[in-house]
Amino acid sequence: MPQYNPPLRDMQFVMHEVLKVTDEFKALPKHADVDADTINAVLEEAGKFAAEVTFPLNISGDTEGCKLDQATHEVTPPRGFKEAYAKYVEGGWAALSCDPEYGGQGLPFVVNQCVYEMLNSANQAWTMYPGLSHGAYEALHAHGTDAQKKLYLPKLVSGEWTGTMCLTEPHCGTDLGLLRTKAEPQADGTYKLTGNKIFISAGEHDMTSNILHLVLARLPDAPQGSKGISLFLVPKFNVGEDGTIGSRNGIYCGSLEHKMGIHGNATAQIVLEGAVGTMVGAPNKGLAAMFVMMNAARLGVGNQSLGLTEVAYQNALAYAKDRIQMRSLSGVKAKDKPADPIIVHPDVRKMLLTAKAYAEGGRALAIYCTMLLDKELHHPDEKVRKDSGEIVALLTPIVKAFLTDNGHIATNACMQVFGGHGFIKEWGMEQFVRDNRINMIYEGTNTIQSLDLLGRKVLGNNGATLKKFGKIIGALIAEEGVNEKMAEFINPLAYLADQMTKFTTELGFKGFQNPDEVGAAAVDYLRVAGHLVFGYFWARMAQTALREIAGGNADPFYLAKVQTARFYFAKLFPETATLMRTARSGSKALMDTDAALA
Repeated sequence: MPQYNPPLRDMQFVMHEVLKVTDEFKALPKHADVDADTINAVLEEAGKFAAEVTFPLNISGDTEGCKLDQATHEVTPPRGFKEAYAKYVEGGWAALSCDPEYGGQGLPFVVNQCVYEMLNSANQAWTMYPGLSHGAYEALHAHGTDAQKKLYLPKLVSGEWTGTMCLTEPHCGTDLGLLRTKAEPQADGTYKLTGNKIFISAGEHDMTSNILHLVLARLPDAPQGSKGISLFLVPKFNVGEDGTIGSRNGIYCGSLEHKMGIHGNATAQIVLEGAVGTMVGAPNKGLAAMFVMMNAARLGVGNQSLGLTEVAYQNALAYAKDRIQMRSLSGVKAKDKPADPIIVHPDVRKMLLTAKAYAEGGRALAIYCTMLLDKELHHPDEKVRKDSGEIVALLTPIVKAFLTDNGHIATNACMQVFGGHGFIKEWGMEQFVRDNRINMIYEGTNTIQSLDLLGRKVLGNNGATLKKFGKIIGALIAEEGVNEKMAEFINPLAYLADQMTKFTTELGFKGFQNPDEVGAAAVDYLRVAGHLVFGYFWARMAQTALREIAGGNADPFYLAKVQTARFYFAKLFPETATLMRTARSGSKALMDTDAALA
């Protein structure tokens, strides 16, 4: 059976020693009193909840899956899920970073980020039920009317009700401009919605008394394409003005998707037959309102793969220390045993260190992004808010795509460490691989994220935001450029930072002449950008660790951090050279292939 130990020490290292989040919070009036002891205490309890309540349900939930009653359209999640959710609500976890005006605890997003990483490690399928609710909360909080906020937000904040996002349809995929769901205005100011939605995570269940669906649909006179989409709040049960639950609404689960992974989550096909809803935001501006939820979801999906990378690494490491097979190439290591533990073999260590480097680098990036979100929302200086928002927008597609791609690499590597046993269900490793695979697809495939990064976030403003992040990297390079102990980390980072400017300019020029050049290079470009960002954070983590070691701190944690940074820059970071070469090879080898693809 697999195991899970919350990585509290590493979270504390990133937050308190590298990023110094509590110092950042002192500049935010809303969070000025949040200290390290408070954060640590909350995360310690959250870790217990993840490890003791939801993790034991992971394999059983995957085996059992969800069950749909075709007559009633009700869905029953796996055994134990409903009880675990009740404990989640009882513990106040749903309200952690929500607005106190609606019953929230008002803690920084940074805390919520770490809580959700642990929940994703423990049980991604279960975590998606409350996770989608957070996105619904954010969209309503940003774009809901006062009446909608008063009526619905306290229920989402407490966890009494859950929320979903109903975006795509069978013929759409990511191209939401093609959606057909209709919304007919009614005399009382409501709308009646008719249509079909697919791939709705947590779309139906009996864990709460009501589910609030945020649904994209078209008004009768809406223009074609994405500029004619509006957003509606459609509850499973109609809600009275006093908040009481009324009649069953015309929205129900037609069937459940049969999936490769996340079997414990009810991925529903949703049917709307005259379902009553209210508009969220302005007419035909639904995508702008939904993007609040979608961007939160993109960061959340990156966090899902971060969680799976961490738990897969922990189990592969434990197995590699225990499993004996063959002898070390450099001589016998375990003389008292008939073979050596497989952790002595170089390639086993490479697989383990790959997962460790991607987990710890991803954690630093994810915490940094949520710190930026806190600053964007609450910093008193308008320029700081604007800059924070710009940089987190730049980094969001990297979090979504780079972390999920890395999760795919890491979970597969960790399954490989187990050899044949990794392919067997009881060890849990094959489930981590299967569950992670969806993360590269939904909330916009990783190719869509790559196009967003290169086309919109970088070339869209002539690299202005990229240059802002480049200045942050440049400050670290200037600070440590003459430190010999940091040279193995700073020199490759400085080289790539310099190359990135030339690389981006070249692709922009080629894309201006032929847009397919951007499409051909985008995926490679995002991965190069991901390594640039990871390189920055690994250099900062190495810097912090080396300072502790120089100061006489003998905690082996710091030496481990330096060794992992050294591995990352030696074995993973050089991938960027190949990626830049393939990106520069252009679109002709892809597009001039009609005969090959006939």
